[in-house]
Amino acid sequence: MHSPWSRRAFLLTTGGSALALTSSGLLPSDEAAAAAADEYGTLRAKWRTLILGEGFTPTAEPFKSRLAELGATARELRGTMAPATGSLWPDASYADPDPDTDQESYGYSANVVTGYSRLGTMAQAYRQEGTGLTGDAGLKADILTGLDHLYAEIYNENQARFGNWYSWQIGAPQHLLDVCVLMYDQLSAAQVADYCKAVDHFVPDSAVGSYTGTSTGANRVDLCRVLALRGVVGADSAKIALARDALSPVFPYVTSGDGLYTDGSFIQHTTVPYTGSYGSVMLGGIGMLFSLLRGSSWEVTDAKKQIIFDAVEKAWAPFIYNGLVMDGVAGRAISRGISASDTKKIQADDHRRGHPIMSAVVLLGQGASAAENARWRGLVKGWMRRDYYSPPLSDASLGLTSLARLKGVEDDTAVAAIAEPTGHRLFADMARATHRRPGWAASISMADPRITYYETGNGENLRGWHTGSGMLYWWGDTYANGQYSDAFWPTVDPYRLPGTTASRKALADAAGGDWGASMPDVKWVGGASDGQRASIGQYLKGLQSTLRAKKSWFCLDDTIVCLGAGIVCTDGAAVETTVENRNLGPTGTTAFQVDGAAKPTTAPWSATLTGARWAHIGGHGGYVFPGGATVKALREQRTGKWSDINKGGATTAIARKYLTMYVDHGTAPTNGTYAYALMPGASAAQTAARSADTGWLQILANSDNQQGVSVPSLGFTGVNFWFGGTAGKLTASAPCSVQISEKSDGTAVICVSDPMRAQSSLTLTWNRAVSAVTAKPATVTSAVTGASLKLTFGDLSGTRGASQRISVKLG
Repeated sequence: MHSPWSRRAFLLTTGGSALALTSSGLLPSDEAAAAAADEYGTLRAKWRTLILGEGFTPTAEPFKSRLAELGATARELRGTMAPATGSLWPDASYADPDPDTDQESYGYSANVVTGYSRLGTMAQAYRQEGTGLTGDAGLKADILTGLDHLYAEIYNENQARFGNWYSWQIGAPQHLLDVCVLMYDQLSAAQVADYCKAVDHFVPDSAVGSYTGTSTGANRVDLCRVLALRGVVGADSAKIALARDALSPVFPYVTSGDGLYTDGSFIQHTTVPYTGSYGSVMLGGIGMLFSLLRGSSWEVTDAKKQIIFDAVEKAWAPFIYNGLVMDGVAGRAISRGISASDTKKIQADDHRRGHPIMSAVVLLGQGASAAENARWRGLVKGWMRRDYYSPPLSDASLGLTSLARLKGVEDDTAVAAIAEPTGHRLFADMARATHRRPGWAASISMADPRITYYETGNGENLRGWHTGSGMLYWWGDTYANGQYSDAFWPTVDPYRLPGTTASRKALADAAGGDWGASMPDVKWVGGASDGQRASIGQYLKGLQSTLRAKKSWFCLDDTIVCLGAGIVCTDGAAVETTVENRNLGPTGTTAFQVDGAAKPTTAPWSATLTGARWAHIGGHGGYVFPGGATVKALREQRTGKWSDINKGGATTAIARKYLTMYVDHGTAPTNGTYAYALMPGASAAQTAARSADTGWLQILANSDNQQGVSVPSLGFTGVNFWFGGTAGKLTASAPCSVQISEKSDGTAVICVSDPMRAQSSLTLTWNRAVSAVTAKPATVTSAVTGASLKLTFGDLSGTRGASQRISVKLG
């Protein structure tokens, strides 16, 4: 049984030297030096625990099998390691014949990381119990040989870097220093000094000299980890202090560029929503550094670290649903399915990206308040219990440390699983929204002048072109929780992503440029929300296309109403709005009916559904077309490879069946429109009943000027004013988004936002009797009640698109 680290363990780890010194009657200065040496030993022991895990029994499952697998992997690596000029393993050459920063050089520099990573696996097998190689002298010798070889050949103070900066400043040194901690007692002083010189060469103090470029957000945390471990391994207090202090710029909220925003957004690479990828790295890295330094001479005391604790539920939790982290905030990581170099063929997906975040939350909780820690453990247990599609404790890609943390939460009888919340979250600063209802959750991905259409780079995510064109993701609680996990990204038609409006104009792989280079020059993107419902809108301009469209989503209790208008394009290619593109897996015989008539369950099949009023996909949900619509539908088998969308991906062909519904706007639409309502989890009977209830939904406007709906039974009105004008009982003097919720107690809540962040004044009139305004923000400069309500807003440009909430008493 691994136990939490203790002072006794530290003394044993450091050979008992501290005990000997303190009992020998040394001078005070010598005692101080001994105490300092002991503190470095303490930090090494703590980091070993963070790497190897604690609190689990090596002879119990799932750990027994995982430890045996670790041993088998280390044995295989040991057997294939063959030090030679230009490589440590024959399949991982770092001898770049033309070192520069092109894609080929990226591959060679990545092999430097591969070498240290493999040595790290061997070192863990050496130190970890139950691997069959624990303390093996031959394995130790091979690890030390590998370290010396990489130092002599490629990672040393005389080597110029090439390829990817990340390999030299983060990837390689992190693995190297981890190995140094694990093997510290077996390293000579000369070896430690050499490896520290190499790290100092590639990661000088200046790497964190300014909070810019590649030294922000998750990258900054990674660099701090390198500096801190360099200080621990090399007994350098200044390095550890620098790492601690260099973390501070990560904590404060930002208003542009990389980092956390007050609305919960997280951006990396300046323009990319990255909560689920780089954000995961940052959260995990901060948790490890907080844990490492807690109680030491270098403890992080910056009060702003509370912002990170607050972000657990403000930034990360909203994007985790039943164990998965939503793909709309994973950037190019969505294309990392099965790697060509992975002999185990373990597929990365939204669930396997979610599990490390859950582990990081548990670790971070150890340094948070008791209340935060208790609640977060409840959140994690809930996510674990509901992740039927990909149980975290069976995740073969999850490290032993994370596995042990999650198992600890699972076995903790004092922790009660917390249910998924209901509500809406609008992340205006990264053009994302999440909507959660009992039994399902959804998210919307958009793009604006600050947020890219999509990110490609390093040969990854080559066809994510339209993921920011209003993609509407949704998941069920006990169904369809693996909708985007089951080889969705390499097999889906990238021009028909659900919810998007797109031109089928052919785009080249990586169109638009690397690292989120392309953003649309449109400002109206965002919406208004009261925290439960929302009116969301996107003025869409197509990537490398003449396409223009106005898109709105009204997020309600059991429905998301989707409107489109003003759709124009002169590309000469078909323009389509994809109502749905459901991944039905390898077999794909799910029932499909339209207006009560069953359609064929075999593929290929296609049809034009003229005058369709509703449709239903068995086991998924329903779709209502108010007033009827012409919709095209098809079943098809699509085949793709991970290498199609990621140059490092597996080349094995994969086939999946899809059921698609889309509105064909033609090749030269001048004012295309669409209207449909998505009902996740609804039965066919519920869908038919909603369609038959023609008074349930009233479309107030669906034009290039305004889009709005009213649902009288919910007391809901939502209007997106693309321009000033009138829709139903609402009149606005300028562009804005408005949502009104009338309550049964005679009150109403009005939410108004300026998605353009540009209005210096706005007048909103609601043609409804109001007797009093009971609460209003400072932006409302006047409110006139009576037979109608007139609200005058001052400058809204500084509100960052956030909803301004006004409470009123109805007349």
